Amino acid sequence: MDSLMASPLPLGILVLRCFMLLLMVSCKAKGLVELPPNVTVPAVLVFGDSIMDTGNNNNNMQTLAKCNFPPYGRDFEGGIPTGRFGNGKVPSDLVAEELGIKELLPAYLDPNLQPSDLVTGVCFASGGSGYDPLTSKLASAISLTGQIDMFKEYIRKLKGLVGEDKTNFILANGIVLVVEGSNDISNTYFLSHAREVEYDIPAYTDLMVKSASNFLKEIYQLGGRRIGVFSAPPIGCVPFQRTLVGGIVRKCAEKYNDAAKLFNSKLAKELASLNRNLPNARMVYLDVYNPLLDIIVHYQNYGFKVGDRGCCGTGKIEAAVLCNPLHPTCPDVGDYVFWDSFHPSENVYRRLVAPILRKYLSQFI
Repeated sequence: MDSLMASPLPLGILVLRCFMLLLMVSCKAKGLVELPPNVTVPAVLVFGDSIMDTGNNNNNMQTLAKCNFPPYGRDFEGGIPTGRFGNGKVPSDLVAEELGIKELLPAYLDPNLQPSDLVTGVCFASGGSGYDPLTSKLASAISLTGQIDMFKEYIRKLKGLVGEDKTNFILANGIVLVVEGSNDISNTYFLSHAREVEYDIPAYTDLMVKSASNFLKEIYQLGGRRIGVFSAPPIGCVPFQRTLVGGIVRKCAEKYNDAAKLFNSKLAKELASLNRNLPNARMVYLDVYNPLLDIIVHYQNYGFKVGDRGCCGTGKIEAAVLCNPLHPTCPDVGDYVFWDSFHPSENVYRRLVAPILRKYLSQFI
């Protein structure tokens, strides 16, 4: 401003610059979820599993739940595999994008993470993790305890960067998102049978909800207030489960979906209880089960051609290390609901994220 005052520009150039600035702002705002007046969301902080992981598992030599190799990232910027479990952006990125915060949400363990990234948010999620501590152990993923440890370290770094008051503001006004539960139900309970001897489904979903509740209380104690918790998805309808237990016609595995629905009903009640008992807590249940199921079942209504197979390989079992450069991919992922046998494509995520934010955003305020 001082330089403009000292050396005024011709009116025509100033008008042109103003026009270009307005054009840039309007382009950036296009498609963004509109925040209510006087409401600020300074950052997005994400915990969870492979749906949200943006690369935290890349250097974890113990886990097979990684994807920092082709064909993952085929439609990402530059076609680079970053450790995101998909063909392009994942919900972590899209939430930050839709809120107008930034285009990508970096992994906290990204070796190229910049200090400035901390101010607007990072991702702590780890592919293969779950609410059940055994889930993360079986997958050699970063457990929720490990993700909390990273969060604590993040807070210390943020305080050193912007001071305690600004840090507290970011934590209290940023949106925290949690996505877990799929691996507990599909992998730990049904696939490995590691919990079936001890628990039936009602008891196991109780264990999941108790763990989720304890985890959310820790985030609250560390300063988080606006916390969105996604429901478990219709895990029985992902291609892998249809191949495994869906019979010759690969139907949705209803016992998996029933478990997810039971967990979801208990989770919603627990979040309501936490809101009543924790001052200023705004913990929001985010239903992804029903909108995703509608896309899977009525895929043709959404412009997709294939709803029961992924784009990678046969599309029936390939995911993570099984979806690799040795396997061909479909010509056009835009035809597919799923990228691999577990994870939806970026197109599907885009159809889910913006409507969910518009539906639930007022509950965070």
